Amino acid sequence: MIRTPKIPFAASFAARGARVGGALLITASLLTATSYAQSVPVPKPAPKGRDGGSADTLRGPATTGATQAPPNPIIPDPRRNVPSSIFQTFDATQKAQAAKASAYLSSMQTLVGNFVQVGPDGNKTQGDFYIQKPGKMRVEYDPPNPIDIIADGSSLVVRDRKLATQDVYPLSQTPLRFLLSDRIDLMKDTNVIGVTADDMFVSVTIEEKQALVGTSRLLLMFGAKDGQLKQWTVTDPQGYDTTFAVYNLDSTKKLDPGMFKIDFTNYSVPPG
Repeated sequence: MIRTPKIPFAASFAARGARVGGALLITASLLTATSYAQSVPVPKPAPKGRDGGSADTLRGPATTGATQAPPNPIIPDPRRNVPSSIFQTFDATQKAQAAKASAYLSSMQTLVGNFVQVGPDGNKTQGDFYIQKPGKMRVEYDPPNPIDIIADGSSLVVRDRKLATQDVYPLSQTPLRFLLSDRIDLMKDTNVIGVTADDMFVSVTIEEKQALVGTSRLLLMFGAKDGQLKQWTVTDPQGYDTTFAVYNLDSTKKLDPGMFKIDFTNYSVPPG
C-alpha cells in the first residue's frame, strides 16, 4: 500500500543512517523542489544485471572509443555569490554559448556513461547512468551503495535495495527535468542567472524559486572545445552543493525501455 510520510524528505532519509551513504547526497539535492514523498515497496529488479546475460549490450564500456579514467570533478567555490535578478541581461557571446548548450541538450536523445559524485561532505561515489529522452533516466551506484534512481517520464523514484523501499517524486518538481527534456531553450525555458566561460568549460547556472521550499540552483558545465556535458552541480535551498561529473559518454547505444519502468505494485525482493 502506498503511504505518504508525515516527516519531511530530508528527515526521513536522515533516519536511515549511514547505510545509504553518499548516494543520498545527490538524491537530496536532485529533489530539492519537493518536501514530501510517497514510499512503496521496491519492485522486482529491472530486467538487466551487472554480471552478464541479456544486459551485456547495455553494460560494457559506455563509450565507443578508449575508456576514460574517472575525472576529478570541479567543485564550485562555496563562497561564490551568483547574482540573481529578474533584470539579468546577457551579451551576444553569452547568448550564443547558451544557445550552443541548448542545441546540444536538444540533439541528445540517449546518453550512457559513468559518473563520479561528490557530496556536500566531500565524499565520492561512482556508478553508471542511462538517459532516454524525453524524461527517462536510470542512475546506479556501484556496490556496496544500495541506491538506484529511476525516472520514467513522469515520476522519479529513489530505490533502496537493502531496505526494499522506494520513495516517489514528481519528475516535474526536480531539476532533472531540464536535462531530460526532449527539446529545451535554456534562455526561454529556464531562469538562467549566469553564463560564464573559460578555456575548459562553458557554464550555465539556472535558478529555481519555490515558495514553500526556497531557492535551488543547477549549474551545467560543458566542454569549451567539444561542447559535451561534463558535469552538473545542484545547490539546495540550504546552500549545499552536490556535483555529478560524467565521463565515457556514448549517445549511440539502444536502451531497453524496461530499464526505466517503475513498478508501483507490492512486490517483494526475490531471494538472492
